[in-house]
Amino acid sequence: MAKELASQLIEQLMAAGVQRIYGIVGDSLNPIVDAVRKTGGSREGGIDWVHVRHEEAAAFAAAAEAQLTGKLAVCAGSCGPGNLHLINGLYDANRSGAPVLAIASHIPSKQIGSSFFQETHPDRLFNECSVYSEMVSTAEQAPRVMHSAIQHAFGLGGVAVVTLPGDIAGLEATAGTPLPATFRRATLTPDPASVRELADAINEAGKVAIFAGAGVAGAHDELISLAELINAPIGHSLRGKDFVQYNNPFDIGMTGLLGYGAAAEGIEDADLLILLGTDFPYDQFLPETRTAQVDRAAHRLGRRTDVDIAVHGDVLPTLAALMPLVKAKKSRRFLDQMLKKHDRLMNKSVRAYTRKVEKKQPIHPEYAASLLDQVAAEDAIFTADTGMCNVWTARYINPLGTRRLIGSYLHGSMANALPHAIGAQLAFPERQVISVSGDGGLSMLLGELITVAAHKLPVNVVVFNNSTLGMVKLEMLVDGLPDFGVDVPDADYAGVARALGFHAVRVADPAQIEGAYRAAFAHPGPSLVELMTDPQALSLPPKVSGTQMLGFATAMSKVVLNRGAGEAVSMARSNLRNLPRR
Repeated sequence: MAKELASQLIEQLMAAGVQRIYGIVGDSLNPIVDAVRKTGGSREGGIDWVHVRHEEAAAFAAAAEAQLTGKLAVCAGSCGPGNLHLINGLYDANRSGAPVLAIASHIPSKQIGSSFFQETHPDRLFNECSVYSEMVSTAEQAPRVMHSAIQHAFGLGGVAVVTLPGDIAGLEATAGTPLPATFRRATLTPDPASVRELADAINEAGKVAIFAGAGVAGAHDELISLAELINAPIGHSLRGKDFVQYNNPFDIGMTGLLGYGAAAEGIEDADLLILLGTDFPYDQFLPETRTAQVDRAAHRLGRRTDVDIAVHGDVLPTLAALMPLVKAKKSRRFLDQMLKKHDRLMNKSVRAYTRKVEKKQPIHPEYAASLLDQVAAEDAIFTADTGMCNVWTARYINPLGTRRLIGSYLHGSMANALPHAIGAQLAFPERQVISVSGDGGLSMLLGELITVAAHKLPVNVVVFNNSTLGMVKLEMLVDGLPDFGVDVPDADYAGVARALGFHAVRVADPAQIEGAYRAAFAHPGPSLVELMTDPQALSLPPKVSGTQMLGFATAMSKVVLNRGAGEAVSMARSNLRNLPRR
């Protein structure tokens, strides 16, 4: 019996280890969906179809699965509007280096170029958010395109898009199926001369600081050994938190807009700053000091700040080659100063919000985040919405070396946490998955609560409901603008979730938070805990510039003039303890 092309392509995905496809069915996509049906699902060794409520969520879910597993994940959208909805999640996946393959079905091939109903050009539209994008024109070409897409997505670490007209997908397969070219990812060893140059710079410098990112994954112990040898404090980016912060006696926190601790000053006061596996984008937080950078991607070297020593290689082999060449530093003065300052800042600002607030209403979001850290499982997977939820998870969730924390850290999209959690839970059904959602992000893709309920996923949604877009509000104030257009009407998200079959509770009393968490996490199905948090609670970066302070003061004067002194006083009371202290 002849094989339909759609079935051939699905078999290629199965051979690549794909277990599920996230998407929404639709006319031009129907041959692919039917081919998935014929596989019998993952329990029969086939592929599951995960029906989401918005294709954007499909792409986010695939991005989370790919980031957490390191394996190929797949999403799909029907022609025109269907696959267009994928684009935001695909941007997130591509920037995160997640191996995701997107099937973008297309209008009938004979109608392409005629302004047909729902016509777009996905093979052009997805070029900027992919490492590979190609349209299938014939049945003979199709399996080679799918093979190339798989290899590009996994090999380059990014999104590959296969545009497939529905009529082509329904044709008879006419070409052989290429064998999957499975491989083990290679380690990139640096040039010895570059390592020698870096070692000389370390040996010559009096004060060395390290700023590490996600590129140090798999090199935690070697990183700590280097810091111990040269008495260097270690700051980290948000993406690097999982791989740097745990079991780290040299940790001085995180710099940037969401930062905390002494990282900002620690890297600024160094004679030599070593950037390890990080493409930290905010150059205003990087000091003008002698800088070395280690990265496996040569195009990232020196693109954020001027680099005196560039080392092209993976972090682990670089550190292995570097350590024998580095001389131990005797003085701990700089390190001890930074550790002492970090401890003081953590106790006086970051931890200030978590003390003596058990009875304060509205709930301090920092207190709720600190309790979440205590109650969550040691191997929990956290997904965090962009905005203030990024701040609370960055400052209060401890990675432990066993947890994971992901978000839309490079693309910065709202509404990522819940769909990320869907992908995480399906990839790791036995692990606790917690979506740390803001009310703004949750409401944007609220329909995905239906996806969680429909698939009976034990996702735990924790909603920080302050009825405002907190990060945007802070951005306005720092720019000297009174906040406007950021407040939204209160909505009972727990009530919505309860109607969908969730275990759900709304918490306004901080004394009830811990019990609400424990009951929700013990529930065998989906749960939602809605926390009514202080809308005036903002986050200030660890280093505040004079311009930012002037902008904040100007905005406050406008708030007083326009809305009265009461609101300005309320905001000050909510945030004074969060001001960085020397």
